[in-house]
This record gives sequence, structure tokens and C-alpha cells, in this order.
Amino acid sequence: MSKAIYEFNWDVGRGYNLDGLFIAEASDIESLIGSEVYFGEVCGKHSEVVVEIERSHFTVKTEDQDFIAKFEEIMGHGTISGHNPLDYCDPDEEE
Repeated sequence: MSKAIYEFNWDVGRGYNLDGLFIAEASDIESLIGSEVYFGEVCGKHSEVVVEIERSHFTVKTEDQDFIAKFEEIMGHGTISGHNPLDYCDPDEEE
């Protein structure tokens, strides 16, 4: 299993973007494709942001396993900054 650092970007509209940078397994990203992720009111009260996840929402920043291992050793695992769609979905929830 290989990890990568992914950038997530989705244009919400009305001047809002959801952006994030995080470490994940490729299989975790693949499992999100086509699913709806509820981000809540991340763009203000009553915004109720729901995103149907597409492959185009992600950019692989690096797959260098040595770099990622060193980065995790220093900074930790998971979300580096911003919004990580994996943090907003329940892996036990049926689609």
C-alpha cells in the first residue's frame, strides 16, 4: 500500500473554495470517488455543503514514500491543512 500527499480542491461557488492538503492511501481516495461527502456549514451559517466527489477534485503532490515517511515522522499523519474529505465521511456508513 502506497501513500501520497493529495491536494483537494472544489469550487463551492459564490466565492468559496474548499481546499485541503493531506496524506492518504490511494485506495482511500478511490473509495470516495462517486460518493457524497457532507462538509456541514463550512461556508457559513446555513451553507450545508455537500460534494459529490470526483477524481478531478484531487491532485497528487508527491508519491515519494521516503519523503512521506519522513514528513509523517516529523509532522504526524493525516490532514496537513484545510479540508480533508476523509475526515467528513463515516467509513462504517452504507452508501
